[in-house]
Amino acid sequence: MRHAISVLLENEAGALSRVVGLFSARGYNIETLTVAPTEDATLSRMTVVTSGSDDVIEQITKHLNRLVEVVKVVDLTEAPHIERELMLIKVRAVGKEREEMKRMVDIFRGHIVDVTDKTYTVELTGDKSKLDAFIEALDRASILETVRTGSCGVGRGERVLKI
Repeated sequence: MRHAISVLLENEAGALSRVVGLFSARGYNIETLTVAPTEDATLSRMTVVTSGSDDVIEQITKHLNRLVEVVKVVDLTEAPHIERELMLIKVRAVGKEREEMKRMVDIFRGHIVDVTDKTYTVELTGDKSKLDAFIEALDRASILETVRTGSCGVGRGERVLKI
């Protein structure tokens, strides 16, 4: 089963590599990894998406909690949460394709952030399934380049990850 694990950790050199090393050393796969400083510059928040049984996820969270740099670990998928991902996708847009591509971007509530004579660069945010659906809706030959951030997530309502 897919799990989004949110980790609050000290914002210092080597902290990210120790977390990634923990996954690697135990043979756990990281599907996506997103990390950035929080409102407190001494802390970073990391969202790791991985797959595994409940027992495997429990082991991962226990191992993460043992790391000195890790302040707090929460499995977001245990309760209602919001996940989003950002995608920048460069597509071919020539002649009659330009209007069709604009319509497709509007349908998926994306934004065209760069325009040239032959291409559009589209910014799209949403959950993984929305971004995947956008890619599937396009003609594969029109896709020139794709960049995705990976998921970041937050618990719904009053549920917060803070010290």
